[in-house]
Amino acid sequence: MGNFLAGKVIAVTGAGRGIGRAVALACAAEGARVVVNDYGVSVAGEEPSSEIATAVAKEIEALGGEATAVADDVSTMAGGGRIVDTATARYGRLDGVVCGAGILRERMIFNMTEEEWDSVIATHLKGTFTVFRAASAVMRRQRSGTLIGFTSGNHQGSVSQANYASAKGGIISLVRSAALGLHKYGVTANCVAPVARTRMSAGVPMELKEIGEPEDVAPLVVYLLGDRAREQGVTGQVYTVAGPKIAVWAQPRELRAAYAEGRWTPERIAEALPETIGVDPMPLLDRLRDMADAAAAGRRPNA
Repeated sequence: MGNFLAGKVIAVTGAGRGIGRAVALACAAEGARVVVNDYGVSVAGEEPSSEIATAVAKEIEALGGEATAVADDVSTMAGGGRIVDTATARYGRLDGVVCGAGILRERMIFNMTEEEWDSVIATHLKGTFTVFRAASAVMRRQRSGTLIGFTSGNHQGSVSQANYASAKGGIISLVRSAALGLHKYGVTANCVAPVARTRMSAGVPMELKEIGEPEDVAPLVVYLLGDRAREQGVTGQVYTVAGPKIAVWAQPRELRAAYAEGRWTPERIAEALPETIGVDPMPLLDRLRDMADAAAAGRRPNA
């Protein structure tokens, strides 16, 4: 057992399987007391079972750690609140939350149903908010704490996961908002975009060149939850983890600008935009062409 998180209380959602489980185990191995949350549903959002969270909590205890299982649904305010309340009631404080709960409902945007949109947004984006909201109130009083959201490279856009991509983009904005609003209280907020072999990545229709295991993601999350990251001023950031690779994403910023003398007209924009403002190319379009070529050739494309 290590001591990187000694004395800390960490709550992890979606901790019954995959990356969430790996994070919960790693936190416990580094000395944290862990609240293990998982609603116990399938990737499609069905078959809830409290046994999933309980199994991981027992696994932590068998390894000599302390853990409590909570099977609440993070897509409700009450569920997110109970996760935080469980931590404070059982352990007296809450030092970090990691929001990894998620489901998928794949569909092209022109065929996506309201339920498919709402359920994915509710689990990923609202589910991050409900836990952040309750946890930030505790951390504000403590004047310390860390919020971690899980995003994805799909926040750039997705062919058949507009709901998932939108939720993951929203989580980045939520994390950055939390980082700005809670900075004066000593609370940090960051995002992790993992690329790992899990139930949710199994259906990706391309062969990823850079991909790791859930256990490869956990060390970065543990670092972000620790005091060293806070002392080093790490907040409002988005990090990709893919096997041995860790990368930081750029902050949103303007690339180029043009100014009109007087008011812009559509005609003046049509003349000026291509040569002055231009466009920021979409690398995803190149990937789509690769996928189409690979499909035509009967092979899997590389990402």
